[in-house]
Amino acid sequence: MSTNNEELELFRDMVLRCLEQEVTPYYEQWEKDADLPRELWKTLGAAGMLCVDMPEEYGAAATGFDVCQLINWEISRLGFGGLASGYNIHANIVAPYIHNIGTQAQRDKWLPGMVSGDILGCIAMTEPGAGSDLAGMRSTAVRDGDEYILNGSKVFITNGYYADLAIVCAKTDTTAGAKGISLFLVDTTLPGFSRGKRIDKIGQHTSDTAELFFDNVRLPADSLLGGENKGFIHLMEELPRERLGCSTQAVASAQGALDLAAAYVQERKAFGKSISQFQNTRFKLAEVKTDIALSKALLDQNMAKFAVGTMTNDDAAIVKLATTEMQLRAVNECLQLFGGYGYTSEYAISRFYTDARIQTIYAGSSEIMKEVISRGIVGR
Repeated sequence: MSTNNEELELFRDMVLRCLEQEVTPYYEQWEKDADLPRELWKTLGAAGMLCVDMPEEYGAAATGFDVCQLINWEISRLGFGGLASGYNIHANIVAPYIHNIGTQAQRDKWLPGMVSGDILGCIAMTEPGAGSDLAGMRSTAVRDGDEYILNGSKVFITNGYYADLAIVCAKTDTTAGAKGISLFLVDTTLPGFSRGKRIDKIGQHTSDTAELFFDNVRLPADSLLGGENKGFIHLMEELPRERLGCSTQAVASAQGALDLAAAYVQERKAFGKSISQFQNTRFKLAEVKTDIALSKALLDQNMAKFAVGTMTNDDAAIVKLATTEMQLRAVNECLQLFGGYGYTSEYAISRFYTDARIQTIYAGSSEIMKEVISRGIVGR
């Protein structure tokens, strides 16, 4: 379902009201506690903000993907980077995987709870010795009658600490490299599943990031998501949407940082006048605004392609590389305008800065994006 501008603005107003009431007053404390309360997901679900583009039969609004991105945009623009990452994983990755490649029984089992926030989702791909190199994955799922036995571990899993459901990537054919990977829907209450301690990060402190362990976890055969040994194909099919989510975070966060900097330089005085009157300040702000505008145009172009099914993995790599690298540049320039205050946690610009750093690493590092793009130019 497409969404007209009036409907989008109604959703935006609703989203901003919810964030103002339920997130803004508490976010700084959550950052200090390095914890996003599990109950917040139920609050967001009750407000109609989770998995909004899923079908109505699961309790969702059946909106367009643009509304999902709008919510992501506002969370990111307001500087809630940790929440944005968790939201992206839950609503922009896990739910679409289940909807797009799951069976009807799997959709019926998991999606209503994901829409309401009663079920929190994560996706478990990265391992201590295998990040971008999926062929190096060591987790295995061995068929045993009408079950699979899952063993292995995962690291850097967003939403992992509180997740009720994990999409887990594991080798079902250890001789086939990346072509031997399958995806599984893992109920985190199953025996043999455990979590390590939360990972202490330099940014996105509210994003719960954990290690996950699987010790002879017995999965019913119907836990297989999609086809056996088709996991890599499924991952590639879903990459465009995932990377659009990262790009939206990037451009919105850069805009949020620019908004903060623009307000600050008009209030701050040096040498008897507002620092907004210095040419260097004005030129830096102009450069950042231009950078954001270019990235927003690229993002909008790819959103339009995605809507009609023509966005490629090459497109996804380009938009992810361009927007996240821009985010680092833009936030760095904005922080510089705060001087020493920008280096203190008292000012929100510092959170924009530390939250941004992971953006060029997760969901495919900038180096991997360049490799993908270069293959489309000169081959492998």
